[in-house]
Amino acid sequence: MFQQNHKQLQFSELTINNHQTWQGESNSIAFDTINIKNKLMNLDHPCFIVRNNGEIGVTNQGKVAYTSNGKNSYLELLITAPKISLNQLGDANFLETYQVKYAYKTGAMAQGIASEEMVIALGKQNILSSFGAGSLSLSRIETAIHRIQKSLHHQPYAFNLLYNPSEPIMERRLTELYLQHQIRIIEASAFLDITDNLVYYRAAGLSLNSAHKIEIKNRIIAKISRREVAIKFLQPAPTKTLKHLVQQGLITELQASLAEKIPLADDITVEADSGGHTDNRPLVCLLPSILELRDEIQGKYNYEKPVRIGVAGGISTPQSALAAFMLGAAYVVTGSINQACIEAGTSEHTKQLLSQAEITDMMMAPAADMFEMGVKLQVLKRGTLFPIRAQKLLELYKKYNSIHEIPTTEKEKLEKQIFRKPIAEIWQETTQYLTQRNPEKLAKANNNPKVQMALIFRWYLGLSSRWSNNGEPGREMDYQIWCGPAIGSFNNWVKNSYLAHPENRQVVDIADQIMKGAAYLYRIHNLKIQGLKLPEEYYQYQPKCQ
Repeated sequence: MFQQNHKQLQFSELTINNHQTWQGESNSIAFDTINIKNKLMNLDHPCFIVRNNGEIGVTNQGKVAYTSNGKNSYLELLITAPKISLNQLGDANFLETYQVKYAYKTGAMAQGIASEEMVIALGKQNILSSFGAGSLSLSRIETAIHRIQKSLHHQPYAFNLLYNPSEPIMERRLTELYLQHQIRIIEASAFLDITDNLVYYRAAGLSLNSAHKIEIKNRIIAKISRREVAIKFLQPAPTKTLKHLVQQGLITELQASLAEKIPLADDITVEADSGGHTDNRPLVCLLPSILELRDEIQGKYNYEKPVRIGVAGGISTPQSALAAFMLGAAYVVTGSINQACIEAGTSEHTKQLLSQAEITDMMMAPAADMFEMGVKLQVLKRGTLFPIRAQKLLELYKKYNSIHEIPTTEKEKLEKQIFRKPIAEIWQETTQYLTQRNPEKLAKANNNPKVQMALIFRWYLGLSSRWSNNGEPGREMDYQIWCGPAIGSFNNWVKNSYLAHPENRQVVDIADQIMKGAAYLYRIHNLKIQGLKLPEEYYQYQPKCQ
């Protein structure tokens, strides 16, 4: 019998194979809760479930035997589980293509939240990470390029290319910067359509090798949440766009020809209910749909290597990672949970708020970059009034055609409660900014009061995220913090561990914990399917200090 704190393992007799026995040292078998858990977690070795005198135990030693020679202990072998390596989860081609150790990457959180420190820390451990270039100046991005390339020579890293319909010239300049510095992997985010810049980046890295096979130097990982957008990345680049780029002298005829034979993207990240820009789609519905679409298009074009489909949005625990892999994901991407890590480009106050968030502490708010289009993003609502104040700005924008139409009392509230600055002063700052960055936009605003109003409102929407990242004193209630329910799920998982405190959260450690936990849970479910009945505590993986 077990001691009082032990729980008996049980087994479904219908699944027993009476022809197998286990040969080994009987003292290697664990029958108590702690040692059973340790042996189940010993993933580098196979797991044998044996029965001795009616008691079920677990061992990592010994071997399967079919007959007894009387020299060693032979016990009834119920089931086995093979050893499992963390790189067995996901698609092996993902590991080979990017020379990484896990089918795991971290997403590009804009404004440098996915910082140089984060990309370098993960890259040094051969884990792919994308620098959050969105909304940063070209000089700031170039500084990041130099630092990351200096730290990571042949190790993996990526940079973000964020869809920028309001400033297409900035998207082109960033594309040229990436080509200039030979950035070989970009994460294309929030694109609603294919732009010339994406095609330019992709085609400019194509050539034929000595075996006359297409060599792809510039790889695109596209983040999508809609089938109609996924189709465009799954197909080759549009012929019309390729011809236009050839006419401009940006790519060669050969590169255009090669681009018509490969998909625009190497990988597509299916973005479910995530932080920032999101359609709040359920992963269990969205991923199978995109996988089916990928297979349909692969059947049409017969690419040498099919486009890999990964997932983002809600990936924050071993359970969610394993669920994604079991649904067919080639890789998983984390985002929200990394913002509370020490390497993230966020303030300490923001990290504390994120570490206390629950699953329900999020809401949708207007996006600064696509404000006029009515696009929203998911943000934290706990500890900040930003989403409510941002929604108020959107309501005013929809109701009035100019700042001057807004009633005086409403304008006074804006200046005192939200902007905390005269509207005239805000417009002066906006004018100075656009004079240098986008004079065409300024000219349009001077002739269109509705555009001018949008730009004034975008002043607040744009700065609020920077206040959060920089820890702007006195602006805490205006912090715009992009995150999804994943952060709440993560906090629940780690609440009784060292990771409950943000000062202990490191991106590499979290990656290791999630992947190891997913592999452990895979083993547990493998044993369960074979008939082993385990107490509930065995179905949990708690983070452990490395």
